[in-house]
Amino acid sequence: MSANPFQPPLGIKLWNRELRRHKKQLCEGYTFAPLENTTDSYRFTIAVNPEKIPKLFYEFCGQGLDEAFLILEYYRNEQPVSRGEPAMPDVYYSPYMPVGELFDALAPYMDRLIHDGFVGFGLANNRSGTELFYSEEKVVSCFTDNHIRAMNQLHRLGIEHVENLVFHTDLGHDHLSLLCHTRNDLPEVFAGMKNSDLDFIHFCGELVDTLGMYAVEETLSFFLSRREQDQIESCLASHPSFSDVAAEDFGAILLDWNDFVAECEDGFEGDLEDYRMGLHLRDIIEHVVATADPELGSKLLEIIAEPDRKFRQILTDCRKRLDPPPHENDGGIAPFWYQGIVAKQGVILRRDLIRQGWFRPQS
Repeated sequence: MSANPFQPPLGIKLWNRELRRHKKQLCEGYTFAPLENTTDSYRFTIAVNPEKIPKLFYEFCGQGLDEAFLILEYYRNEQPVSRGEPAMPDVYYSPYMPVGELFDALAPYMDRLIHDGFVGFGLANNRSGTELFYSEEKVVSCFTDNHIRAMNQLHRLGIEHVENLVFHTDLGHDHLSLLCHTRNDLPEVFAGMKNSDLDFIHFCGELVDTLGMYAVEETLSFFLSRREQDQIESCLASHPSFSDVAAEDFGAILLDWNDFVAECEDGFEGDLEDYRMGLHLRDIIEHVVATADPELGSKLLEIIAEPDRKFRQILTDCRKRLDPPPHENDGGIAPFWYQGIVAKQGVILRRDLIRQGWFRPQS
């Protein structure tokens, strides 16, 4: 079967010289490869014409998932950019919702999300190890632990595997918002819309408000397969102190630890109990690292290596211990997160530390 020609959405404009050289080579198709740091998951990279994007999302998420969350990326504000560094979009997640409700909420915005060159969106369910994302580059990325099913789904949509596929992102191109186009050049679906409705800051902001989405700092990048999360759940379920979180999304726990460290860097404004809850996140992670397969344990340590490094750097009075840690190792040495206290203590935390006697001179 010959591949279908690829036609980029309105938000991508290939440079004329690239069109002259490569237009005949651009076609729909996909490539796939094992996902880094996993043994059973794959990354699919897909070039697909804009009109197939809704069908692709329904095919991959409409039947296989009961619920998911929306990922939305767009440039909400102008950002200061260091010389030579690209601007980064703001990233928003919705709460987990039934997939049908998400599709209903997306329907009025779908065409604009697909065609605007400064917007990316996707659906994900971390616990099932599934993510489908259509980036601002207008390439679809899919993470899955069932590559055979993904191949069948793509085949049903007329999208075939193409060896050495040339993506439009390999060629020189510009990104355009919908407002960059004259009214005469816009498809009928956009022709009757007001400028404010075509402004990605406006319509993405509407979607954020409608779904109660929240901003996230994507400083951690990782993917946990369904098999890995099943193993994590088993590790936590077998321990009486952690069984209550066994069924939770472990990826959220990793992100919560990262957020806690970032809050401590800026100045921790909670009380001592809030601070202990942050340390408890690291206890949970450490238990999984210690009891899971070594390969998975090493992967988790690699994921949190940067927040761990930052937390070590912001600890002071490290000869003291905040509390007897709940699970000391055989050598009786407290884990590093229980040694000392963060340097930037808010008023409430410092008050609680004074009451506990933290600032008494050591004998």
